[in-house]
Amino acid sequence: KYVIKNYKIGCDYGTPLLIRFSTMEELVKLNVGGEKFATSKQTLRSIPDTFFTSLLSGRIPLSKDTDGSIFVDRDPKLFQVILNFLRTKELNTRDVDLRLLRLEAEFYGIQPLVKRLQLCEDQGKSSCGDLLFHGYLQPPSDSILFGDGDLTISGNKQVLSIVGHQNWLAVAYCRCVCCYNVKELVGWKLAFISPLLEEVPEKLALNAKVIGSNRVDPVVAVVTGTKIRLWSCLPSSKTQITSFDMGIAVDALFFISSQLIAISRTGKVVVWHAMTHHWQEQSLNPITSYDSAGFFLLLGCANGCIYYIDMEKFPLRLKDNELLVNQLYEDPDHEAVTALSVYLTPNICSSGNWIEIAYGTSGGCVRIIVQHPETVRQGPQLFQTYTVHRSPIVKVRLSEKHLVSVCSEMNHVRSWSITRFRGRISTQPGSTPIASYQIISLEDADAALQPYESNLGPFGHRDEEQVFVQCVVPETDKLFIRQASSGHRICVIQSVDGSNVSAYTVHECESANRMGARSRQFVITGYSNGSIQVCKLHSYLHRIRKIVISIQFHVYTLL
Repeated sequence: KYVIKNYKIGCDYGTPLLIRFSTMEELVKLNVGGEKFATSKQTLRSIPDTFFTSLLSGRIPLSKDTDGSIFVDRDPKLFQVILNFLRTKELNTRDVDLRLLRLEAEFYGIQPLVKRLQLCEDQGKSSCGDLLFHGYLQPPSDSILFGDGDLTISGNKQVLSIVGHQNWLAVAYCRCVCCYNVKELVGWKLAFISPLLEEVPEKLALNAKVIGSNRVDPVVAVVTGTKIRLWSCLPSSKTQITSFDMGIAVDALFFISSQLIAISRTGKVVVWHAMTHHWQEQSLNPITSYDSAGFFLLLGCANGCIYYIDMEKFPLRLKDNELLVNQLYEDPDHEAVTALSVYLTPNICSSGNWIEIAYGTSGGCVRIIVQHPETVRQGPQLFQTYTVHRSPIVKVRLSEKHLVSVCSEMNHVRSWSITRFRGRISTQPGSTPIASYQIISLEDADAALQPYESNLGPFGHRDEEQVFVQCVVPETDKLFIRQASSGHRICVIQSVDGSNVSAYTVHECESANRMGARSRQFVITGYSNGSIQVCKLHSYLHRIRKIVISIQFHVYTLL
């Protein structure tokens, strides 16, 4: 044992230094998460009322390993930072996650460290948001959301779903739907509130310009149970345009031009015509996927067939009052078509568009089929097949430059670059694999993802860069935006008020009334407190395009 506890050493430059030697009784050996540490009791007691003071006083039972070290089942890397803080009262946060360190400090009960870490975290936050932040819409009042106040539902203000079309936005709450309109000079304004609904809205569709028999109105469609309701979104109107009881669950609801489409997995398709206000329905094989491009609606079915309806033509068979549903293609292996993507080339010849269709199957195949305008009567021809997935395909997207597919196994994504000649897909030199990655989401880990339910993307215009939206955990205030072609993280969307994300979408607004103005792309997020947050995505995408162009220019100059 040491006998000297304090020993002063003379110094020619100021106050003498004080060196403290610890006795063997004061030495404490710790085993934190399998890593050994040695310190003194005085260091552990330097801050009162902590985990360590309770441990050394016997208020917390000790658990020791084989060599007598006190075992603490926590992160050793973070404990090293905490131990240095107890020794020096200085904090070094380099290469450390502040949130995780704060959780460790809260576990050990070191309040001075907790307060300092909270200050460090708050330095990067602002109620006005970061560079992406573009706007904040306050939640509607309780009188709007709940009427006179149903005690069973009041307090549940969270946003259930969001859809957008042009400069309009529709937001579903537990008992009503609110529509917002954005204008260049005044920003987003609440324009329409639906009457209170008896049931929770399950599906939502919006069209900013529905051409009716005598005027053009913005129209919102809502599904509650098996019933579909339509309202005009004009501020002075709360009159219901029409309603229809589908009789079964509605799995998809959307507009093609001025016609509303409702689809059920069982194979039932219902179309509402804006001009005649007439509903038509028809039953097919069970529908496993769908997509639209221009006036075309494509339906992928469980029998391996792809059907289409041309909405531009009057889709009514006069004899039997049925929709003009035509079979377009049949999968060679007769596997269910679980994902669909249609791309219409911008070049139109005298006989029509060059139509390109990518689809995925329940067996994990991804195929591209092409229909030439000159060979319409022969039907689409198989162009290419990819067999890189082993699970059912839940998403596929064919765009001008890329092909992206997602399977149900942990949202595994594969992407390829597409070669085009004069705007048309080409075999020379063919497609080139770009990336293979996963969009992990814990809320989807327990069950296989269905095409109707997958809301991760890809989002964006088919002629430009597209993105995935990743929500890692069910209750979070963060969304991660990832480039669809490469999987690289572009940016992080975070709530400005700390509320959890409950709904989101990527929406493209019309460009401003200026010559050469580009369309504006936003990430619209709804939160558990009923608020809406608008974030600019086009700024980051434009920055990425500039970086890519700069890299290509430098490569060209080097060559």
